[in-house]
Amino acid sequence: MERRDFIKNTTLAGTITLLPGLSSLEAKSISSVNNDRAMRPVPISKVTKPLAIAMWDFSWILRHHKYGEFYDWDKVLEGLAERGYNAIRMDAMPQFVVSEKDGGIVNEFRSPKKDWNPCLWGNDYTMDFRPREALLEFLPKCKEYRIQVGLATWFSHHGIMRDIFNEEGGLQRAWTETLEFLQKHDLLDNIIYVDLLNEYPNNHGFNWLKQELNKRSDTKNFVLNNPNAHLPDNFKPKKNDNRLYVAYYNDFANNLIAALKLKFPDIDFFASFDSGLENIDLKNHAALDYHIWFHHNSDFYQIVSDAGNTNIDRDLRINQNEMLTYFNDNRVKLLSWMDGRLSSIAAKAKENGIFCGNTEGWGPIGWFDHPDLNWNWVKESAEICVDLAKKHEEYKFICTSNFTHPQHRGMWEDIKWHREITRIIRS
Repeated sequence: MERRDFIKNTTLAGTITLLPGLSSLEAKSISSVNNDRAMRPVPISKVTKPLAIAMWDFSWILRHHKYGEFYDWDKVLEGLAERGYNAIRMDAMPQFVVSEKDGGIVNEFRSPKKDWNPCLWGNDYTMDFRPREALLEFLPKCKEYRIQVGLATWFSHHGIMRDIFNEEGGLQRAWTETLEFLQKHDLLDNIIYVDLLNEYPNNHGFNWLKQELNKRSDTKNFVLNNPNAHLPDNFKPKKNDNRLYVAYYNDFANNLIAALKLKFPDIDFFASFDSGLENIDLKNHAALDYHIWFHHNSDFYQIVSDAGNTNIDRDLRINQNEMLTYFNDNRVKLLSWMDGRLSSIAAKAKENGIFCGNTEGWGPIGWFDHPDLNWNWVKESAEICVDLAKKHEEYKFICTSNFTHPQHRGMWEDIKWHREITRIIRS
């Protein structure tokens, strides 16, 4: 029997047969994964046990070519199940699934790669991709391996410009047509949530929304240039005033969720965040996915950025040593900072009666395979932060790092580590 058939069969049966080289402890860990997978997927708002969710993006499709790490989707999903993950967050590419304004369907796109710098995520070569066809093939495979799916998007251009990026209702139309397409093909039953815009409202390619938000980033000028705009009674701009910006992005997200919920009442919707926790209005959000890293710490930020910078024009060993020295010298302060951040996120979720999680974290935002670098600190950060997150009942979907794709070989190949950390997450 092939190894991938073994993984499929044991996840279906909820039993385990020892593979050559597996210890009883490791076998027990896999058996636990299989029992978890035997459970019927439920929306993220109704999960009972924490999910070990893999941070995936658009690499699943943009590296699905002859020389790409996602060429064999069965092999990758088998590997993910073997490592103990029972969910993924992935970009559904709604900006390319959606039709043209005249209703025409574009089945194939070409994404250019214009340089040879190391590519952490996405396409490492110029390549063609077929988003509709890919979803029809890939999502059933996720279900076969008992990998539950959170759909997301950065709404990125990937070197391709379409009208949808500048269309006022573009985000809603793109998601509506994408979900209708999946519904038509009976592919929504393994979808546990839809993240409408990753790291809202900052890091995305929906140009129309960016422009509207930018107009409101300077409240005084916005009021001067838009005398007929609807404003609160007796509204007076203040210095460094972002009230209109905050109100606009909260209204946009909550109204979008409300509109989509009317059409797809059984789907959980939210937008994920990486900043602005105190200003977020979560009244319509099914969960809080808030991305946090040690990298976010203001005193640590530049040091980590230098160590993980892919513009390799220096000795990265020096930058890595500087980063590790700072982390170890300031360990108590940094752990206290992270503990406080996770406590605040959990409290925000509890206040709104929803669960929280983190599909991106915990050490650096960017890291890569290089002879001068190692992955030890990335793993250590995950171990620290998973323990901190597990203190809170609200944390119900937890990642291990930004690097759970097969192209990050230094992380991917440590199967034993993944099994152990995902076992802790799911416990």
